[in-house]
Amino acid sequence: MVGLELEDARAIAVRIDDRGGVEARATVASDGDLAAAAERAIADVAGAAHGARELGIAAAVPDAPAIAAAVAALSGRVGGLAQHGIAPSGTAAAVAEAWIGAARGVHDVVYFACGDHTIGGVVRAGAPVGGARGRAGSVAWLALNPVEREDYRKAGCLEAEVAAAGIVRRLVWRVKAGDRSRVADAVNGDYAAITVQHVLDAARERDGVSISVIRDTAKYLGMAAANLVVIVDPEMLVLGGIMASAADLLLDALRAEIARRLPKATFDALKIQAAALGDEAAAIGAARLASAALR
Repeated sequence: MVGLELEDARAIAVRIDDRGGVEARATVASDGDLAAAAERAIADVAGAAHGARELGIAAAVPDAPAIAAAVAALSGRVGGLAQHGIAPSGTAAAVAEAWIGAARGVHDVVYFACGDHTIGGVVRAGAPVGGARGRAGSVAWLALNPVEREDYRKAGCLEAEVAAAGIVRRLVWRVKAGDRSRVADAVNGDYAAITVQHVLDAARERDGVSISVIRDTAKYLGMAAANLVVIVDPEMLVLGGIMASAADLLLDALRAEIARRLPKATFDALKIQAAALGDEAAAIGAARLASAALR
């Protein structure tokens, strides 16, 4: 089984066995041509495949024009692998984490991750929940701020605030307002060069502005996570993206914020785990979903 996740600027592919073991992996930057990057990533993992026939595809925004164009361009170019639609990355990652990751063996799971995009997915009674149009788990659009902003209308409130670009933007606003941050010094004042990793690293080095930005980020993420929990009532909440990779900065603050927002009985019964599968979760889940589609 081959799984592929299409991101904004790269393609991630894996080949897995029937037990979820990763036999091959590839990450290819797009350089402006996402379809070509995807084709190369697939070739890298499937070239030596023995019996691989299914290709599952995931994307954070499956109906985005660039994603649809890349998938269309892939048709007929992937060496006999049968394509099985496009799953939301959050749904695919939830499937993977419930299958072989942090939620292995758990039947009711909510997956929530924050990176270049904010994504979510639900596994209920061991099966993914897609919704009427396959858009369940579109957490980017959770409305957490009553003030309407133009970027909220374009990307969703949560995404605008806590996806990588939103975190960077909030730090830049603070610096432009007069706050001093070592992040600005690290990039010699070139704000366009700032990445979310700069902010995380500076927070670890006790940069006050970065700590404040990360604290606000944790508040938004905790509010969103609590909303998901009260709606779905999962056995386990799995936190991915920077919530897992920067757990040293975020996890305790997230737990505290979630506890503040939930009834005590609900929080006490909830298991919270950092995701285990990293950047490959959605690709693994896409392969799993493609295999399940044939059964």
